[in-house]
Amino acid sequence: MPLPRSIRHPLPPRPGGPRPSRLRLPLATALLASCLCAVAPAPATAAARTDTELQRRLDDLVRATGGPPGVIVVLRNGGRTRVVRSGVADLDTGRPLRTTDHTRIASTAKAFSGAVALALVRQGKLALDDTIGEHLPQLPKAWHAVTLRNLLNHTSGLPDYSKDPDFLKLIQADPRRTFDPQHLLDFVADKPLDFPAGSEYHYSNSDNIAVALMAEEASGLPYDALLREKVYGPTGLRHTSLPLGYTMPRPYMHGYDVRSAPPEDVSELISASGVWASGGIVSTPQDLTRFIRAYAAGALTSEDALVQQRRWIEGASEPAGPGENKAGLAIFRYRTRCGTVLGHTGNTPGYTQLIAATPDGTHSLTVSLTAQINRTTNPALLEQLRAAEEEAVCALLDKK
Repeated sequence: MPLPRSIRHPLPPRPGGPRPSRLRLPLATALLASCLCAVAPAPATAAARTDTELQRRLDDLVRATGGPPGVIVVLRNGGRTRVVRSGVADLDTGRPLRTTDHTRIASTAKAFSGAVALALVRQGKLALDDTIGEHLPQLPKAWHAVTLRNLLNHTSGLPDYSKDPDFLKLIQADPRRTFDPQHLLDFVADKPLDFPAGSEYHYSNSDNIAVALMAEEASGLPYDALLREKVYGPTGLRHTSLPLGYTMPRPYMHGYDVRSAPPEDVSELISASGVWASGGIVSTPQDLTRFIRAYAAGALTSEDALVQQRRWIEGASEPAGPGENKAGLAIFRYRTRCGTVLGHTGNTPGYTQLIAATPDGTHSLTVSLTAQINRTTNPALLEQLRAAEEEAVCALLDKK
């Protein structure tokens, strides 16, 4: 169980260097050319009122027992950007969070693999009904009927390699171990599908590994090159990468395990190779803003594929996002009291993320926390976070 702690705002620096860490398991050209501009003071309007309420909620989140040392929210409405933040990026120095700080984006990386796949669908190199058997015949025959569509909306039935005991033993023995991403699915290659493809929704990290492998086979290019060609370039991402190691690009917001006292810095605890296309990308709130505005609006794929992407089914992201969650193809619909946004969440040791935008991409938000919050680590705090995320949607849409 987490040890009780209270983080006050602003947070004071903690003397001494970081302690050793241990693993805790548990549009559309205008849009694409948009940049984050200097933040102007909010006028005394509905936006100012909602920003004040959002600030209060973020402060409460940081002060909560088990709360993150820092959180930053970027709201972009057309050409105007507002930044609301609480806490710090580094407990040792007390440095504030910035939109250019790098962060592990965790499962929001699944939206990036979705963007790659849908770009290939637009080009005719992949189809949503293409199967694993057609593109990856080396994978178990029991998986061959699973389609790209099944993988993208988590109805594949593929067993989750990240929960396999042998995989977990290796991670526990050496969190910084470098895995071969091409063989991550080998950990569950002896297992049948958890359920017939298309019959159920179940969030699985294996799905997006298979998506990336299918994209590589269909294009003849490595996944990292596909990200640069299909996503980073078209959306103008300059500070986004898919490392295989554990080091973070500088500057970065430090991620913490808050279950210990004092919190442990776990920013560089694990190798990104173990999650790869399912959660290994490192980016910044600035770049994530550019990406989600284009991705949610369908600027990276065809109109037909966009319609297919937005065929919603029962299913929530992990962790659940604000409001009512429904699943699409590598994107989720979050219907809140103030309006609807499309996006993705993610969590990993030291970090929790939300990226979302209106369906036309004109309004976007990113929420980045420096602690892992989910239904396992702290379910009550997750509900507090979801309430703050919903308040961020209200602030984004200027609604009380």
